[in-house]
Amino acid sequence: MSADKVNHGTAAEAVPVIELRGITKHFSTEEVDTYALRGIDLNVRKGEFVAVTGPSGCGKSTLMAVLGLLTDFEEGRYRLAGRDVGELNGDARAVVRNQHIGFVFQSFNLVGDLTVLDNVALPLKFRSGVKKAERHRRASEALERVGLAHRLKHVPHQLSGGQQQRVAIARALVGAPDLILADEPTGNLDSENAAHVMQLFLELHTAGTTLLMVTHEASLATQAQRMVRMLDGRILDTVQAAA
Repeated sequence: MSADKVNHGTAAEAVPVIELRGITKHFSTEEVDTYALRGIDLNVRKGEFVAVTGPSGCGKSTLMAVLGLLTDFEEGRYRLAGRDVGELNGDARAVVRNQHIGFVFQSFNLVGDLTVLDNVALPLKFRSGVKKAERHRRASEALERVGLAHRLKHVPHQLSGGQQQRVAIARALVGAPDLILADEPTGNLDSENAAHVMQLFLELHTAGTTLLMVTHEASLATQAQRMVRMLDGRILDTVQAAA
């Protein structure tokens, strides 16, 4: 990591974007109880880029689902940007997801019959008071940030996989969220496009975006500012990137 990486952890930003305390999650079947998360404690500061890694079945995906308010947990506390969000109902969770969290998925999850511009603007459609012209203006700015302003009238199948993922990143950025969650964002990309996506994440981090990325690829995880390694539903250790 370059020595000129911006340090975003100032005193004015003392409240973590993510604060987990004692998070426990288990799944039950008739034969067995499986603990996916076992007492997870985790802080992520504003502007930090954290990679969560570990073997299959270690709890990475469950942790991502908890952070994205996509699943409940049995024990513990989750505060997002200082707000306790663990007890919110479904409608309130949907509002928090729309206004405070941007998602980037392995499979892109773009709408095939919408243009690139409308795909990126889509999260803003569910915010009251944001008119179409404003949605398109903000979507155009987000596409400019990921280098795809010239493709806004195309539809997803006209783009390469790497370009589609950059559209997905623009969609995650368009609402100016407190946090971007990226779940195996390079999993469907070749090595060249994966490198481009990682470079974009590093640029967003330098600009102050808070990112948490789940990946099974250690070579990608080590490019983040901090690497959290999981095993058997627990955080095994945390490795700070070299300056």
